[in-house]
Amino acid sequence: MSGLLGASVSIAAKTGPDLPSVNDFLPNDILFQGTPFALNRIILIRILAVLVLMVVLGITAMRAKLIPGRWQSAIEWLLDFVANNIVYQVMGKLRGERYVPMITTVFLTIFAFNICEIIPGLNMPATATITMPLMFAAWCFVQYWIAGIREKGLWKYLKEELFPAGVPIPIYILLTPIQLVELLLIRPLSLTIRLFANMMAGHIILALCLAASQWFLIDTANKMWMPVGALTFGAGFIMTLFEAFVDALQAFIFAILTTAYINMSYPELD
Repeated sequence: MSGLLGASVSIAAKTGPDLPSVNDFLPNDILFQGTPFALNRIILIRILAVLVLMVVLGITAMRAKLIPGRWQSAIEWLLDFVANNIVYQVMGKLRGERYVPMITTVFLTIFAFNICEIIPGLNMPATATITMPLMFAAWCFVQYWIAGIREKGLWKYLKEELFPAGVPIPIYILLTPIQLVELLLIRPLSLTIRLFANMMAGHIILALCLAASQWFLIDTANKMWMPVGALTFGAGFIMTLFEAFVDALQAFIFAILTTAYINMSYPELD
Protein backbone atom coordinates (compact mmCIF):
# COMPACT_ATOMS: atom_id res chain seq x y z
CA MET A 1 0.00 0.00 0.00
CA SER A 2 2.79 2.40 0.93
CA GLY A 3 4.47 1.59 -2.37
CA LEU A 4 1.36 2.46 -4.34
CA LEU A 5 0.96 5.70 -2.36
CA GLY A 6 4.55 6.66 -3.02
CA ALA A 7 4.16 5.92 -6.73
CA SER A 8 1.01 8.04 -6.96
CA VAL A 9 2.75 10.96 -5.20
CA SER A 10 5.70 10.57 -7.56
CA ILE A 11 3.41 10.61 -10.58
CA ALA A 12 1.59 13.69 -9.23
CA ALA A 13 4.90 15.44 -8.66
CA LYS A 14 5.96 14.73 -12.23
CA THR A 15 2.73 15.76 -13.87
CA GLY A 16 2.71 19.18 -12.20
CA PRO A 17 -0.21 21.53 -11.55
CA ASP A 18 -3.33 21.66 -13.67
CA LEU A 19 -2.50 24.90 -15.50
CA PRO A 20 -5.18 27.09 -17.10
CA SER A 21 -5.42 27.40 -20.86
CA VAL A 22 -7.41 29.29 -23.46
CA ASN A 23 -10.07 26.55 -23.19
CA ASP A 24 -10.96 27.93 -19.75
CA PHE A 25 -12.38 30.97 -21.55
CA LEU A 26 -14.79 28.75 -23.50
CA PRO A 27 -16.78 27.10 -20.70
CA ASN A 28 -19.50 24.56 -21.29
CA ASP A 29 -23.16 25.52 -21.11
CA ILE A 30 -24.67 25.42 -17.63
CA LEU A 31 -28.34 26.21 -18.27
CA PHE A 32 -30.64 25.46 -21.20
CA GLN A 33 -28.07 23.27 -22.96
CA GLY A 34 -28.77 22.60 -26.61
CA THR A 35 -31.13 25.56 -27.03
CA PRO A 36 -30.62 29.05 -28.51
CA PHE A 37 -30.89 30.36 -24.93
CA ALA A 38 -28.00 28.29 -23.55
CA LEU A 39 -26.04 30.07 -20.81
CA ASN A 40 -22.47 29.40 -19.84
CA ARG A 41 -20.47 30.70 -16.90
CA ILE A 42 -19.32 33.90 -18.61
CA ILE A 43 -22.83 34.86 -19.71
CA LEU A 44 -24.12 34.27 -16.18
CA ILE A 45 -21.34 36.51 -14.82
CA ARG A 46 -22.36 39.23 -17.27
CA ILE A 47 -25.99 39.00 -16.21
CA LEU A 48 -25.03 39.08 -12.53
CA ALA A 49 -22.69 42.06 -13.02
CA VAL A 50 -25.36 44.05 -14.86
CA LEU A 51 -27.96 43.27 -12.20
CA VAL A 52 -25.63 44.31 -9.39
CA LEU A 53 -24.70 47.51 -11.23
CA MET A 54 -28.35 48.40 -11.84
CA VAL A 55 -29.34 47.66 -8.24
CA VAL A 56 -26.47 49.72 -6.81
CA LEU A 57 -27.16 52.73 -9.02
CA GLY A 58 -30.93 52.39 -8.65
CA ILE A 59 -30.87 52.26 -4.85
CA THR A 60 -28.38 55.14 -4.74
CA ALA A 61 -30.64 57.25 -6.97
CA MET A 62 -33.78 56.45 -4.94
CA ARG A 63 -32.08 57.33 -1.65
CA ALA A 64 -30.25 60.40 -2.98
CA LYS A 65 -30.20 63.34 -0.56
CA LEU A 66 -29.41 67.01 -0.96
CA ILE A 67 -26.52 66.59 1.44
CA PRO A 68 -24.95 63.32 0.29
CA GLY A 69 -23.51 60.71 2.59
CA ARG A 70 -20.27 58.86 1.95
CA TRP A 71 -21.77 56.27 -0.39
CA GLN A 72 -23.70 58.81 -2.46
CA SER A 73 -20.63 61.06 -2.57
CA ALA A 74 -18.53 58.17 -3.91
CA ILE A 75 -21.06 57.39 -6.65
CA GLU A 76 -21.42 61.05 -7.58
CA TRP A 77 -17.63 61.42 -7.69
CA LEU A 78 -17.43 58.47 -10.08
CA LEU A 79 -20.12 59.90 -12.37
CA ASP A 80 -18.50 63.34 -12.28
CA PHE A 81 -15.14 61.77 -13.09
CA VAL A 82 -16.50 60.23 -16.28
CA ALA A 83 -18.28 63.43 -17.31
CA ASN A 84 -15.50 65.91 -16.51
CA ASN A 85 -12.29 63.92 -16.98
CA ILE A 86 -13.32 61.88 -20.01
CA VAL A 87 -16.22 63.36 -21.97
CA TYR A 88 -15.86 67.11 -21.37
CA GLN A 89 -12.07 66.87 -21.41
CA VAL A 90 -12.14 65.48 -24.96
CA MET A 91 -15.30 66.95 -26.49
CA GLY A 92 -16.08 70.01 -24.43
CA LYS A 93 -19.28 70.49 -22.48
CA LEU A 94 -21.43 71.70 -25.40
CA ARG A 95 -20.87 68.58 -27.48
CA GLY A 96 -20.21 66.22 -24.61
CA GLU A 97 -23.55 66.52 -22.81
CA ARG A 98 -25.15 64.37 -25.50
CA TYR A 99 -22.68 61.53 -24.88
CA VAL A 100 -22.29 61.57 -21.09
CA PRO A 101 -24.94 58.82 -20.59
CA MET A 102 -23.37 56.61 -23.25
CA ILE A 103 -19.76 56.97 -22.08
CA THR A 104 -20.79 56.55 -18.44
CA THR A 105 -22.58 53.32 -19.35
CA VAL A 106 -19.55 52.08 -21.29
CA PHE A 107 -17.12 52.90 -18.48
CA LEU A 108 -19.17 51.47 -15.60
CA THR A 109 -20.24 48.32 -17.46
CA ILE A 110 -16.76 47.46 -18.69
CA PHE A 111 -15.31 48.07 -15.24
CA ALA A 112 -17.99 45.89 -13.63
CA PHE A 113 -17.31 43.13 -16.18
CA ASN A 114 -13.55 43.38 -15.71
CA ILE A 115 -13.50 43.39 -11.92
CA CYS A 116 -15.33 40.05 -11.82
CA GLU A 117 -11.98 38.34 -12.43
CA ILE A 118 -10.82 39.02 -8.86
CA ILE A 119 -14.16 38.42 -7.09
CA PRO A 120 -14.14 35.03 -5.30
CA GLY A 121 -16.67 32.64 -6.77
CA LEU A 122 -16.69 34.41 -10.14
CA ASN A 123 -12.97 34.47 -10.96
CA MET A 124 -13.50 35.36 -14.59
CA PRO A 125 -13.63 38.72 -16.40
CA ALA A 126 -16.83 38.95 -18.42
CA THR A 127 -14.84 40.69 -21.18
CA ALA A 128 -12.39 37.81 -21.60
CA THR A 129 -14.17 36.54 -24.71
CA ILE A 130 -14.06 38.73 -27.78
CA THR A 131 -17.84 38.97 -28.19
CA MET A 132 -18.49 41.56 -25.49
CA PRO A 133 -15.59 43.93 -26.38
CA LEU A 134 -16.74 43.66 -30.00
CA MET A 135 -20.27 44.72 -29.03
CA PHE A 136 -18.98 47.78 -27.18
CA ALA A 137 -16.75 48.64 -30.15
CA ALA A 138 -19.71 48.26 -32.53
CA TRP A 139 -21.66 50.72 -30.39
CA CYS A 140 -18.79 53.21 -30.72
CA PHE A 141 -18.64 52.53 -34.50
CA VAL A 142 -22.34 53.31 -34.93
CA GLN A 143 -22.12 56.45 -32.81
CA TYR A 144 -19.21 58.08 -34.65
CA TRP A 145 -20.86 57.36 -38.00
CA ILE A 146 -24.13 58.86 -36.76
CA ALA A 147 -22.28 61.91 -35.45
CA GLY A 148 -20.42 62.45 -38.73
CA ILE A 149 -23.49 62.02 -40.93
CA ARG A 150 -25.66 64.21 -38.70
CA GLU A 151 -23.12 67.04 -38.51
CA LYS A 152 -21.72 66.99 -42.07
CA GLY A 153 -23.89 64.75 -44.23
CA LEU A 154 -22.73 61.41 -45.57
CA TRP A 155 -20.81 62.68 -48.61
CA LYS A 156 -19.00 65.49 -46.79
CA TYR A 157 -18.16 63.19 -43.90
CA LEU A 158 -16.66 60.56 -46.22
CA LYS A 159 -14.88 63.24 -48.23
CA GLU A 160 -13.17 64.71 -45.18
CA GLU A 161 -12.27 61.29 -43.81
CA LEU A 162 -11.03 59.73 -47.05
CA PHE A 163 -9.57 62.79 -48.75
CA PRO A 164 -7.89 64.94 -46.08
CA ALA A 165 -7.27 68.54 -47.14
CA GLY A 166 -3.78 69.68 -48.07
CA VAL A 167 -2.59 66.32 -49.42
CA PRO A 168 -1.18 66.11 -52.98
CA ILE A 169 -3.64 64.39 -55.30
CA PRO A 170 -1.35 61.42 -56.24
CA ILE A 171 -0.98 60.57 -52.53
CA TYR A 172 -4.72 59.88 -52.34
CA ILE A 173 -4.14 56.66 -54.28
CA LEU A 174 -2.38 55.25 -51.21
CA LEU A 175 -3.96 57.33 -48.48
CA THR A 176 -7.66 56.88 -49.26
CA PRO A 177 -7.72 53.04 -48.92
CA ILE A 178 -5.79 53.34 -45.64
CA GLN A 179 -8.24 55.94 -44.34
CA LEU A 180 -11.18 53.73 -45.33
CA VAL A 181 -9.69 50.70 -43.56
CA GLU A 182 -9.08 52.82 -40.47
CA LEU A 183 -12.65 54.11 -40.48
CA LEU A 184 -14.26 50.69 -40.99
CA LEU A 185 -11.88 48.29 -39.25
CA ILE A 186 -8.92 49.73 -37.37
CA ARG A 187 -10.86 51.92 -34.96
CA PRO A 188 -13.37 49.29 -33.79
CA LEU A 189 -10.79 46.48 -33.85
CA SER A 190 -8.32 48.55 -31.83
CA LEU A 191 -10.94 48.93 -29.12
CA THR A 192 -11.94 45.27 -29.29
CA ILE A 193 -8.51 43.65 -29.31
CA ARG A 194 -6.98 45.96 -26.70
CA LEU A 195 -9.67 45.17 -24.13
CA PHE A 196 -9.96 41.47 -24.98
CA ALA A 197 -6.21 40.77 -25.06
CA ASN A 198 -5.44 42.65 -21.85
CA MET A 199 -8.17 40.94 -19.87
CA MET A 200 -7.39 37.45 -21.17
CA ALA A 201 -3.63 37.78 -20.70
CA GLY A 202 -3.92 39.25 -17.21
CA HIS A 203 -6.36 36.59 -16.09
CA ILE A 204 -4.18 33.76 -17.40
CA ILE A 205 -1.11 35.13 -15.56
CA LEU A 206 -3.12 35.48 -12.34
CA ALA A 207 -4.56 31.97 -12.72
CA LEU A 208 -1.08 30.56 -13.37
CA CYS A 209 0.25 32.08 -10.15
CA LEU A 210 -2.63 30.74 -8.05
CA ALA A 211 -2.64 27.31 -9.71
CA ALA A 212 1.10 26.97 -9.12
CA SER A 213 0.65 28.08 -5.49
CA GLN A 214 -1.97 25.40 -4.86
CA TRP A 215 0.22 22.70 -6.37
CA PHE A 216 3.44 23.71 -4.61
CA LEU A 217 1.81 24.30 -1.21
CA ILE A 218 -1.03 21.73 -1.11
CA ASP A 219 -1.05 19.13 -3.89
CA THR A 220 2.58 18.02 -3.88
CA ALA A 221 3.90 16.06 -0.92
CA ASN A 222 7.46 17.32 -1.37
CA LYS A 223 8.03 20.14 1.14
CA MET A 224 11.11 21.39 -0.68
CA TRP A 225 8.73 23.16 -3.10
CA MET A 226 7.00 25.15 -0.35
CA PRO A 227 9.31 28.22 -0.66
CA VAL A 228 8.51 28.30 -4.37
CA GLY A 229 4.81 28.09 -3.52
CA ALA A 230 5.18 31.00 -1.13
CA LEU A 231 6.76 33.04 -3.92
CA THR A 232 4.01 32.18 -6.43
CA PHE A 233 1.34 32.96 -3.81
CA GLY A 234 2.94 36.36 -3.19
CA ALA A 235 3.09 36.92 -6.94
CA GLY A 236 -0.59 35.98 -7.18
CA PHE A 237 -1.49 38.51 -4.47
CA ILE A 238 0.47 41.24 -6.24
CA MET A 239 -1.13 40.29 -9.56
CA THR A 240 -4.57 40.51 -7.97
CA LEU A 241 -3.90 44.11 -6.94
CA PHE A 242 -2.35 44.86 -10.32
CA GLU A 243 -5.32 43.37 -12.17
CA ALA A 244 -7.72 45.53 -10.14
CA PHE A 245 -5.78 48.54 -11.43
CA VAL A 246 -5.79 47.16 -14.99
CA ASP A 247 -9.56 46.56 -14.80
CA ALA A 248 -10.16 50.25 -14.10
CA LEU A 249 -7.49 51.37 -16.56
CA GLN A 250 -8.94 49.38 -19.46
CA ALA A 251 -12.41 50.76 -18.79
CA PHE A 252 -10.92 54.27 -18.79
CA ILE A 253 -8.97 53.72 -22.01
CA PHE A 254 -11.98 52.24 -23.82
CA ALA A 255 -14.19 55.13 -22.69
CA ILE A 256 -11.74 57.87 -23.62
CA LEU A 257 -10.95 56.35 -27.04
CA THR A 258 -14.66 55.98 -27.75
CA THR A 259 -15.11 59.67 -26.89
CA ALA A 260 -12.16 60.63 -29.08
CA TYR A 261 -13.43 58.66 -32.09
CA ILE A 262 -16.88 60.25 -31.81
CA ASN A 263 -15.33 63.71 -31.44
CA MET A 264 -13.28 63.17 -34.61
CA SER A 265 -16.55 62.95 -36.56
CA TYR A 266 -17.49 66.49 -35.59
CA PRO A 267 -16.29 69.61 -37.44
CA GLU A 268 -13.22 71.19 -35.88
CA LEU A 269 -13.94 74.04 -33.49
CA ASP A 270 -12.61 77.43 -34.50
